[in-house]
Amino acid sequence: MNDWRQTLLEPERTVREAIACIDRSALQIALVVGPQQRLLGTVTDGDVRRAILRGSSLDAPVSEVMNKAPTVAQAGEDLRTRLPEFRTRQIHRIPIVDAAGSVVGLQLLEELAAPQQRDNCVVLMAGGLGARLRPLTDECPKPMLRIGERPILETILLGFIEQGFHDFYISINYMGEMVRSHFGDGSRWGVRIRYLEEDQRLGTAGALSLLPARPQLPFFVMNGDILAKVNYQAMLDFHAHAGASASVGVRQITHAIPYGVVRLDGHKLVDIVEKPQEKLFVSAGIYLLAPQVLDLVPGGSYFDMPTLLQALVGRGELTAGFPIHEYWLDIGRMEDYARAHEDFGMTFQ
Repeated sequence: MNDWRQTLLEPERTVREAIACIDRSALQIALVVGPQQRLLGTVTDGDVRRAILRGSSLDAPVSEVMNKAPTVAQAGEDLRTRLPEFRTRQIHRIPIVDAAGSVVGLQLLEELAAPQQRDNCVVLMAGGLGARLRPLTDECPKPMLRIGERPILETILLGFIEQGFHDFYISINYMGEMVRSHFGDGSRWGVRIRYLEEDQRLGTAGALSLLPARPQLPFFVMNGDILAKVNYQAMLDFHAHAGASASVGVRQITHAIPYGVVRLDGHKLVDIVEKPQEKLFVSAGIYLLAPQVLDLVPGGSYFDMPTLLQALVGRGELTAGFPIHEYWLDIGRMEDYARAHEDFGMTFQ
């Protein structure tokens, strides 16, 4: 943990003293604060250099050269969701302030970007036929179709790796050797990849019966044809807080009905609504399961995830919905495949 208090500086201090503060703390920034440590501005080496080029004196008050509108974050905010913003704007030091604007911390971009290792295993389902994307899938399994410069499944894998996950299983069936040939044992990415080989199609949950050992921690299951930017740690936290046996990633969609909808009581018209829009939650193909859920998965037979979830609900076990508001796209149809190509550069590069 950095000692951010060494960066605090009063506004009447000089630019020369700001330079000494920046050097002393080794955090490459000085935070200019007023009473109650309320943030007034920030000073970096770049601010000092620009001030010198303008002809400012090193004995001028630091309030004359500071950035008076720095980018800040609120205490308790999940800064990982803002990583693309910080990287794009090349912001490497982010003051953390409370509701009153007082400094309570300093986040370094390099610390934020370095993922904490997470030992929860991840099962990626890549054994489907992809029939709706034929002829593209006649000679290539759907998860191996390239979006941008890499296969869909690799983008999914990298999304987990970026957040510290390192233990993966990939379920394979249709053209499984193409998947195995590309990913190998995972050493190319510094992770471990093992394979669940389906001799017959086992469905979106049946392949879990092939796991060589029961995981010790809640584990992710994700369909291999999903492009998404999901905060998986937030899903883990949600799952633990809810005390759920299963957490299902859900996406809200709006379904427009292109007619006037009539509500009747017998033959009597009660109401009519012209072209209403109905909001629904759909499964996003991302699941987080407690290890004991595997007791409900039969061995060697077709078993879909909806059937597993219905069994949990029937047993009275808590199955929770985790809303996904980030980018999400199920590549199930040709129009989805086309859209994925359009979105990829802006979302995943």
